[in-house]
Amino acid sequence: MTLRKLPEAKTFQRPQNFQWDAPSDVLARWAEHPLAAAADDPNTISIFDVIGEDFWTGGGFTAKRMSAALRSIGAKDITVQVNSPGGDMFEGIAIYNLLREHPAKVTVQVMGWAASAASIIAMAGDDIRMGLGTFMMVHNAWGVVVGNRHDMRDAAGLFDGFDSAIADIYVARTGQDRKAVEKLMDAETFMGPTEAVANGFADTVDDGIKASASADKSTDRGLMARRQTEAALAKAGFSRDKRSELLAEMGVLKAPRDAGRNPAARDAGIDVAAVRQLINTIRT
Repeated sequence: MTLRKLPEAKTFQRPQNFQWDAPSDVLARWAEHPLAAAADDPNTISIFDVIGEDFWTGGGFTAKRMSAALRSIGAKDITVQVNSPGGDMFEGIAIYNLLREHPAKVTVQVMGWAASAASIIAMAGDDIRMGLGTFMMVHNAWGVVVGNRHDMRDAAGLFDGFDSAIADIYVARTGQDRKAVEKLMDAETFMGPTEAVANGFADTVDDGIKASASADKSTDRGLMARRQTEAALAKAGFSRDKRSELLAEMGVLKAPRDAGRNPAARDAGIDVAAVRQLINTIRT
């Protein structure tokens, strides 16, 4: 098969005072309906988390994880299943570049959300397939820069460069006019499968793509509670670092933030009932 000739995404040095985040509205919707992996195929890679290392939840999907998975699979056709609200743009671009360089066919299946940085990753697919009820979301670079007015002015220039690099990827994959792509990014556009195909962000609406719902017995209830709490705080305007600090001070996070620990140990001490009460309080 002839693979698509996708451009290498421009990489940037991460600003020292930059904090990544996922869009709060998408994070909230994604946290309410987590999905469990539907395939045991050794050549399938599942991205069912925020993009980037997420210390306080012990999760996150990184370029390091993608690189390890690709090394394990070798030069074979792969399927990448995506259900992510986005997150770290730098990691998203790095993962896109890794998939772009894969020597065999890359099929991307959107199982739920391919939003923000996750939509960048999806563009590396030779064949992008979206299941019914799924969404693609594109927008301008999203993050927080801490500093004085000079830092803020410098940050605006940096974000112009970020947006341009992201637009380059979308334009190359969709075949759309650049101004049309920039308009979609400016509007923070949500696309269902049919609209995504019409706009070139996906190739096929596939009603055969399904994932296990959150009622699956394998669902990590403690992690779900933490995600929903973080989403509620994000919608209330708290930055990612501030959310982590606040939840730790409230005693929601009593276990060390160590992604390498097993889920049972990592979640020890989490009072799920208290977390859900906090979510309800924030919502009201």
